[in-house]
Amino acid sequence: MAQNHKPTGHEKIETSNFLMIVLILLAVAVGGLVEIVPLFFQRSTTQPVPGLKPYTPLQLAGRDVYIREGCYNCHSQMVRPFRAEALRYGAHSVAGEFVYDHPFQWGSKRTGPDLHRVGGKYSDEWHRAHLINPRDLVPESNMPAYPWLLTGAVDAAGMPGRMKALQRVGVPYTETEIAAATELVKGKTEMEALIAYLQVLGTARR
Repeated sequence: MAQNHKPTGHEKIETSNFLMIVLILLAVAVGGLVEIVPLFFQRSTTQPVPGLKPYTPLQLAGRDVYIREGCYNCHSQMVRPFRAEALRYGAHSVAGEFVYDHPFQWGSKRTGPDLHRVGGKYSDEWHRAHLINPRDLVPESNMPAYPWLLTGAVDAAGMPGRMKALQRVGVPYTETEIAAATELVKGKTEMEALIAYLQVLGTARR
């Protein structure tokens, strides 16, 4: 006579879609908390490196252009701690360099070179010519041209609100800096703003 088979706990989990999903989500949530929560209490990830300053209004406007144009799709901003990367790009990136970035622009792909240490590497004129037509300077480049940045104007009126929002999440802008932002970027082009942003990247730590 056949005996009734009593499913084990393991079998109950494997045969129940609902229970399996709940336990997977629980495991991912616990694992994520264990990995992420301690970072909020680690000074190296929450404190700026010596010399790091919040973006100026013009640099911040350039960063907005960088994000709008999708530059992060082809350029990372994170030099990994490998000798080959240090030789090509410079000192490896550390968390304290990104505490004022909301969101950070680490990226996940390098169709083009990493840009985290590009600040001061080339002149403003080089960047301008490169953005107008990359192949004038790098014949094998597959980067698109951005000539419209020469005539696009920075949204000066929107800068105080942008800086106020960043102030709320911890970027130490003063009320005086916020009030002066509109005048500082008035009449500036998106090309000037983007170049100002590129020229500051990675300059707090070499």
